Amino acid sequence: TLYRCVLEDLYEFPTLEKDLKEFQKLLRRRHTVDDCPPNQKSKQMYQQLSLKENCLQLRGPQTETREVICCVYVSTDSYLSVHTHPSLEAHELLRIVALKMDKAEEDMVLAVVSHTGERRVLQPSDCVYSESLTPQGKLVACRRDLTEILPPLTDSAELSRRPVRLLGINTWDVAAALTHLDWSLFKSIHEQELVYYTLSRVPGSGHTAALSVLLQRCNEVQQWVMSEVLMCVSLNKRVQLLKKFIKIAAHCKAQRNLNSAFAIIMGLNTAAVSRLNQTWEKCPGKFKKLFSELELITDPSLNHKAYREAFKRMKPPKIPFMPLLLKDITFIHEGNKTFHDNLVNFEKLVR
Repeated sequence: TLYRCVLEDLYEFPTLEKDLKEFQKLLRRRHTVDDCPPNQKSKQMYQQLSLKENCLQLRGPQTETREVICCVYVSTDSYLSVHTHPSLEAHELLRIVALKMDKAEEDMVLAVVSHTGERRVLQPSDCVYSESLTPQGKLVACRRDLTEILPPLTDSAELSRRPVRLLGINTWDVAAALTHLDWSLFKSIHEQELVYYTLSRVPGSGHTAALSVLLQRCNEVQQWVMSEVLMCVSLNKRVQLLKKFIKIAAHCKAQRNLNSAFAIIMGLNTAAVSRLNQTWEKCPGKFKKLFSELELITDPSLNHKAYREAFKRMKPPKIPFMPLLLKDITFIHEGNKTFHDNLVNFEKLVR
């Protein structure tokens, strides 16, 4: 029933609570409509239909129902968090920041500053959301006359002097960091992005900003695993790195993040890493056994049956392997006709 659908959506859209109460009143009123005089029935039925339309329209387009967070730096180490919609333009964000800082909007600009020190002033009509997701830069609000002297990101110099050594970091903490970032991207994805990505397949489409970044993250994690292992010269350190990544993948699975777990396992399964025979021979047996167990969830046989059963057993919240999810949606789209005898195939659309 429509009431049940609204009740299920209440967990995802708390703003429906007020309309749900109105809906409950509507249902109680419907049970008593037969006891009313005939001249009052049409009026109550009209009210009922109007309330149903209001409930159905609450989901709306993705740009209206979804909020994103833009972090705008106002100094080297401090920033303002702005809750807004994905289609926000630079002039709108600048107006909000200027109001919070109690400064004139005409005297300020928004710029993107990268680790290398490159600066790009945003035009008023530029979309801010995609810029805020790029890992290479950050949004900065400053005076117009100071754009040429903006410093690069503060952490780039520190990272160049003190490179992060993976072997010295706790594996659970690495998995938690991967899961935190993946979850922040995953929860930003609107259901419509999956449909846009499947139907349009337009590179760089603004309708799939968060989804595209999460897919890119999966490729980056896989590339990171390969690079760390292959660039290590010492045999003993390569063995330690193998053990490290196997444990990180296991922790990602334990934290219900199958997206990063898949990426790490695929990185270790690439031909270049698999050919490191001496490295794998020196890897302890218990880690080989653990890796073999992890490989089971990547087994494509029987339409990824092992992965689907493992994911089904997990309690939410959980992060799926996004490429496989998109593959399923594509299969549903291409394997079923949208129309049958000039009638809409609702069985396909509800899947």
